[in-house]
Amino acid sequence: MSDDLNKQIFKEEAYDLLSELEGALLELEENPHDMDVVNQIFRALHTIKGSGSMFGFEDIAEFTHEVETVFDMVRNSDLGVTPALCSLALKSRDYIKLMLDSDVQGEEVDSTLRSEILTGLKKLASGGEEASEDELTPEVTGDDESAEVEEAAPAQEHDYRIVLTAKPDAEVDESMLESLFEELVKLGEFKVVKRPDDSPDAPGPRSWECALVSNIGKDNVSDVFFFVDADLNIDISESGDEAVVEKKEVPPPAPTPKDVPAEEPVQTGATLKEEDMGEDEAPRRLGEYLVETGDVTQEDIQEALKKQKPLGQILAEDGKIEPEKIDQVVKKQAAVKEREASKRRQEALSSIRVAADKLDYLVDLVGELVIVQAQITQVVSERSDPQMTALAEELERLSDELRDSTLGIRMLPIGTSFSKFKRLVRDLSSELGKEIGLRTSGEDTELDKTVIERLGDPLVHLLRNSLDHGIETPEERTAAGKPPQGTIFLSAEHSGGEVLIRITDDGRGMAKEMIREKAIERGLITKDTEMSEKDLLKLIFEPGFSTAKEVTNVSGRGVGMDVVKRAIDSLRGTIDIDSKPGAGTTITIRLPLTLAIIDGLQVRVEDEYYVIPLSLVEECVELARQEVDENDSGQRILHLRGEIVPYIHIRDWFGIEGDNPPIEQIVITGVEGSRVGIVVDTVIGEHQTVIKSLSRVYKDVEGISGATIKGDGSIALILDIPSLVRRVIAESR
Repeated sequence: MSDDLNKQIFKEEAYDLLSELEGALLELEENPHDMDVVNQIFRALHTIKGSGSMFGFEDIAEFTHEVETVFDMVRNSDLGVTPALCSLALKSRDYIKLMLDSDVQGEEVDSTLRSEILTGLKKLASGGEEASEDELTPEVTGDDESAEVEEAAPAQEHDYRIVLTAKPDAEVDESMLESLFEELVKLGEFKVVKRPDDSPDAPGPRSWECALVSNIGKDNVSDVFFFVDADLNIDISESGDEAVVEKKEVPPPAPTPKDVPAEEPVQTGATLKEEDMGEDEAPRRLGEYLVETGDVTQEDIQEALKKQKPLGQILAEDGKIEPEKIDQVVKKQAAVKEREASKRRQEALSSIRVAADKLDYLVDLVGELVIVQAQITQVVSERSDPQMTALAEELERLSDELRDSTLGIRMLPIGTSFSKFKRLVRDLSSELGKEIGLRTSGEDTELDKTVIERLGDPLVHLLRNSLDHGIETPEERTAAGKPPQGTIFLSAEHSGGEVLIRITDDGRGMAKEMIREKAIERGLITKDTEMSEKDLLKLIFEPGFSTAKEVTNVSGRGVGMDVVKRAIDSLRGTIDIDSKPGAGTTITIRLPLTLAIIDGLQVRVEDEYYVIPLSLVEECVELARQEVDENDSGQRILHLRGEIVPYIHIRDWFGIEGDNPPIEQIVITGVEGSRVGIVVDTVIGEHQTVIKSLSRVYKDVEGISGATIKGDGSIALILDIPSLVRRVIAESR
């Protein structure tokens, strides 16, 4: 594998780890005592550091090592989790991403920021007073732009004994070992004390014994072997770690419930350093040491272990606990182990990283296959050949399964998009001087990756508006009888063939009278215009519309909501607003699951064929010539079961020549709560539609969003129903 490919793989994995790291840091800020999250952060940093060093990203490895060291202190309870630490860690995450981006784009990284972050981390690690967030970027003085960070006090030196033992029947690559030794030389005074005897008659497994004198910690020595893929048993011990057999047996400490063993006994007679092993690990390490020194054999150790009693049996015989209770604990522990094992098996399921363009090409091929299958089905239907009909039906079944499977590959949990918004809310609420929390649900809801990618910017706009316009300041909320901290709730759920995304805040709500005044001021409506509450709220999506009293770096320029509307429309989605003064606002977005293949309703006008997205179709009714009616403004309307429904003729819209048939068909569509009829000559039926993009000449034609290829090879245009509905509603005002 080439170095360039290795580096590319590292970058992709590093970006994923940085995303995971950001989410974990935000979670840690909310739950400072959650050690599982601390370990998750440490593992992410550890992997970035190790992989970065392996693939030549030394700057990233060195910087990440400093951050990892601080979280190692947190992991060992030597340093507490504070808002200042979380803020610095988030800045560190951003700086690592900046270094990755600069390597991709060939830009220089500001070394001053690096110094500021490391200075802040060292201040926290040294036990200094907790810095406020504003103090976390100390001023760097001096002419040198990359000011040196104050050196920490020299660390204590450690004497390490490293034993590498080949597993039975394993071949060890000597060149790989030499490269490991070169890495160890960089850590301090290193030498190989003993190498294996390579003669065929040499007894025992092959082993290498090394000595290292260094001022770095044991975990950092272990890092050298983190990515070693070799059949080696690696044992690292420090001077003073060796087990010492005592003449007097020492009773074991009382175990916690999770330490109660199911089968294995707890031994005594060894004292080892606490940081190197748990209480139940001492006998194992003692046995290994005695075997290594040649004092006893492995068989002697096994015989000795058989004579020991399980801890539960000892406690039961001493009358400390009932035997039934021991059985219950053992069964419970076994169940917990089984669940953990099942979880590990699930996490270990193999996966493969595939380039997005390859996946898009696969979807295109499946789309072409669906078109060819439709053509075959049409040709076969014109012939009375039972065998060909059976084959065509089998091909249709297989192509449907292949289509569903391929589209399923493109589906991703929308939570991958949700996670980045927590950081947005955290930083922006601090900037605005507000206390705002973000809660999410439905992160496992799956959506096409293309939809998720294009959905990011609209959601950012909506969240920024909720933060700036929706949620009040703590003082305003307290005066209104609300808790000082506001809440934004971001959720996703499946609804039929769509996904519903809701953004709900418990803020002040939208001032409808202010919206009306701004709309009159901008000439969007007149003073006499009567509008429903829903239509009035939709005015905020008009270009340049804003109710902000002052322009800030967050909002107020009237740019954003119209962009959101256009973006959602381009995804063939809809957006709806519900707001109550003093109670908050809910914005609901409806999106199709995929943009590649949709179910459509095929219609015809003269010799032209069109497709209407089936998700927008409510019903189909007939329209006789004598039922045609117009309102005072000349708009055509249909009286449908007591409801007035405006409609539009596709023949007139696209200027198709020919006479209207005596009885036409109206397809009633529903968009954002508004019903509009689409008049066509004939409704043909459902059609599986593979969406094809239009060329530049046609892509700006109003009322058309794409095209598809029919079974006979002809083209059918896909109607842009939302734009047609908006036109009809605008003409009715």
